[in-house]
Amino acid sequence: QVQLVESGGGLVQAGGSLSLSCAASGRTFSGYAMGWFRQAPGKAREFVAIIWSGGSTYYTDSVKGRFTISRDNAKNTVYLQMNSLKPEDTAVYYCAATLKPVGPYNRAYSRTYEYWGQGTQVTVSS
Repeated sequence: QVQLVESGGGLVQAGGSLSLSCAASGRTFSGYAMGWFRQAPGKAREFVAIIWSGGSTYYTDSVKGRFTISRDNAKNTVYLQMNSLKPEDTAVYYCAATLKPVGPYNRAYSRTYEYWGQGTQVTVSS
């Protein structure tokens, strides 16, 4: 199994930027599809973005054009660059990993991902 640790969360003003990192411990990191989810207080966990082992990406509509997911396999790390932040982006952000096949039918579901980080808080003030 792998362990995932998120970092980079914090407080930022609306319109600002923040970069999150997720460090993985596994030796087979490059083979995993990596996702980002978020959960605001009182709300269900929401899919944000995914990056496949080959570098393809997909984003939920609400963050398209503002967020960028990337990975550095040499560092066993996945990133989420967040620009033009809005108060509604406030949430705990989680990274997740899976070796299972991922496509449009399952990419946005939590159950698709076998491994999860502990989360990092992102707060956007208005």
